[in-house]
Amino acid sequence: MDSNGVDNLSLDSIRQTLIGLEDTIVFCLIQRANFPLNSPAYHNNNSTFSAFHASFTEYFVRGIEVVQSQGGRYQSPEEVPFFPNDLPPSLVHRHNCSQELPPAAASVSVNKNIWDFYFNQFLPLLASKGDDGNYALSVSSDLACLQALSRRIHFGKFVAEVKFRNDTEGYSAAIRANDTDTLTNLLTDEKVEAMVKQRVAKKAMVFGQDVTLSDNNNDTDFKVDPALASRLYDEWVIPLTKDVEIEYLLRRLD
Repeated sequence: MDSNGVDNLSLDSIRQTLIGLEDTIVFCLIQRANFPLNSPAYHNNNSTFSAFHASFTEYFVRGIEVVQSQGGRYQSPEEVPFFPNDLPPSLVHRHNCSQELPPAAASVSVNKNIWDFYFNQFLPLLASKGDDGNYALSVSSDLACLQALSRRIHFGKFVAEVKFRNDTEGYSAAIRANDTDTLTNLLTDEKVEAMVKQRVAKKAMVFGQDVTLSDNNNDTDFKVDPALASRLYDEWVIPLTKDVEIEYLLRRLD
């Protein structure tokens, strides 16, 4: 979020932020695709990391989140830690935020779902099979992907807030009736969703090409399959964003 808080939010300003996050996500995927799967980093009690009480990935992410929490990262509603328990308070004072989202609604998190789909479903499609031993580098790339995805998905809180403000009466009636079908219909724009998936696929094509001085570039050899980038949004990013939006709205009147 910018320094003006949520008062100056509009769907246009949010859309520009989400388009920028598409760039970030695609570049993060390209970076992670440089490494093979490196599966020992994700298994609990792996002999390679016997000193840890969890997987190397969990140990790594927990440590990074402690530092980032002290630096103030998680003061913003769209920045959500994967391991929120026992994080230290921020040492940095947050400036110039004119209005917070309603606390009950702002606390919505789907990071468990993001963690699950990323490691169990998506990563095996993104990374080639193999183990090159570069566990710290590959997990660091994983964390960049996870945090970019989480920020994109949890930005749904702001989307829901702006749509609620634009049609308070319609949304309030559905919220009071706990009518998730109506909320889903109010939130869904299939034309925009299709455009987003097409744009992400195109970005994977453009960003994922090897740049050479030759006129004989093989334009079909991409670092990340554009169809996979589109599938990421279709099967996970867009549905989870909608989950965030609906859960946010159901708590909006608390």
